[in-house]
Amino acid sequence: MAEPRPYLALALQTACFAVNDCADAAQSRARMAQSLARVAFQVVAAKRFVGPEVRLVVLPEYFLTGFPMGEDAATWVQKAALEQDGPEYGALGKLASQADVFLAGNAYEQDAHFPELYFQTSFVIEPSGRVILRYRRLLSLYGPSPYDVWDRYIEHYGIEAIFPVVETELGRLGAIASEEILYPEIARALALRGAEVLLHSSSEIASALATPKNIAKQARAIESLAYLISANSAGIEGIGIPRASADASSKIIDYRGLILAEAGYGESMAAYAEIDIAALRRHRRRPGMGNLLSRQPLELWRTALSGREIQPRNSLLDERGQLRAPSREFYRERQRGVLEKLADAGII
Repeated sequence: MAEPRPYLALALQTACFAVNDCADAAQSRARMAQSLARVAFQVVAAKRFVGPEVRLVVLPEYFLTGFPMGEDAATWVQKAALEQDGPEYGALGKLASQADVFLAGNAYEQDAHFPELYFQTSFVIEPSGRVILRYRRLLSLYGPSPYDVWDRYIEHYGIEAIFPVVETELGRLGAIASEEILYPEIARALALRGAEVLLHSSSEIASALATPKNIAKQARAIESLAYLISANSAGIEGIGIPRASADASSKIIDYRGLILAEAGYGESMAAYAEIDIAALRRHRRRPGMGNLLSRQPLELWRTALSGREIQPRNSLLDERGQLRAPSREFYRERQRGVLEKLADAGII
């Protein structure tokens, strides 16, 4: 594949209309369809305004549904989780084709291998309309993840599905979901698989002060020598928390940790900037103290961390390997157990 030409990327800060108060699946799917129509209009209009060089658009976290507010897994699967070949992905594919962009975002998704669960999935759709990357969120306090059903997940999908990176005409793309930006290991795993652009769909606290996530975004870009495109919600409608609690600070950060563009409050297309993969590749190949990727003593970290598992694997599988549906209390009890283990080991 030829060296990518410079292009523009856009972190589209759009409002989320939650489906929590929908009476049934039919009502929630209708609301999702309305949201899709809004987003399609915004993507096409933003590209028309910014220019044809816009080739990559990143949407916020769970932009179609909001997040579960106490709903059990079965209810959320029915109400909010997308089918992998369902109408919502079909509409997003048509949008990517119509706008001639690579379209990235995040949604709750069904999985035929785990029908009792949903997975929070970051996706990339190429301009042909085809989904070319699916990353399932690994760390979530109150939601299921592949790690919770690890043995069965690896049996179905293989280890390469855990940290997927896709090579495209825009460079090598990888995805990070929401608060996972706080964990350097995820960005590092993607960078070591070649990721040059980290796509971060988020729905996070707005603040004029430095927040943990905004600090982490720059750190992850510096550590990984990668561009980071972070799209935040422009508020969430239809749930109990104040609308603007998750708003602002969609941004694009370069491989030196410099913020190239950032949006203020409300719906915005202000967070767009040029992505120059050729310059990034020159930077990655340049010797020096700043080349952190080349200086990682990975075997040292493996030795230091070996045998120190904190969060348990397979916690949603019983002793026979069968799924057990998680309750809200299950997640609380699991974390309490981990904290007790850390205290007993003298770590905390």
